[in-house]
Amino acid sequence: MATPMSASRFLERLRTEGATVVEVGDWEHHNRNHVGPWGPVHGVMIHHTVTRGSAQTVELCRNGYEGLPGPLCHGVITKDGRVHLVGYGRANHAGLGDDDVLRAVIAETALPPDNEANTDGNRHFYGFECENLGDGDDPWPSVQLEAIERVSAAICRHHGWTERSVIGHLEWQPGKVDPRGFTMASMRARIGERLG
Repeated sequence: MATPMSASRFLERLRTEGATVVEVGDWEHHNRNHVGPWGPVHGVMIHHTVTRGSAQTVELCRNGYEGLPGPLCHGVITKDGRVHLVGYGRANHAGLGDDDVLRAVIAETALPPDNEANTDGNRHFYGFECENLGDGDDPWPSVQLEAIERVSAAICRHHGWTERSVIGHLEWQPGKVDPRGFTMASMRARIGERLG
């Protein structure tokens, strides 16, 4: 059981880990807390956006769209490796996922197949949307992958988690494919190295 860190501590942890952070508007108070709880937190979830263009991507993830209000994550990681903070607290990013996966994340054990959507993930995961078309062909620049590694490690370091607390949306919710273009196993290996 982990209490979410404060917004100021979140910002401090990301910067200490070497992430290049851009604060977007009143991100610290932009959330969906009025519709449900935020926390306890158990992990970090990585997504791709299926968008092109950094400015439009950040705006979409901050504001959301008809049927899915923003914020759609806590941070947007653009192709240039910058981390745009768009919200803090409950965010519409994880949706319903598999309770067996959540138990494995909490225990930091191997993930089972995600075959159910019965558990509120928006409550339990920090979320990062990463600018990419998600077609398997759109490249992932090295600075962007490094930023994913840094933000994940920063959060894990704060909570005393290992890299096993970082998952992809595709590992949480049946039918999801993101992030596509790199494997979460390879990203967890990078995070594990960074955590030492």
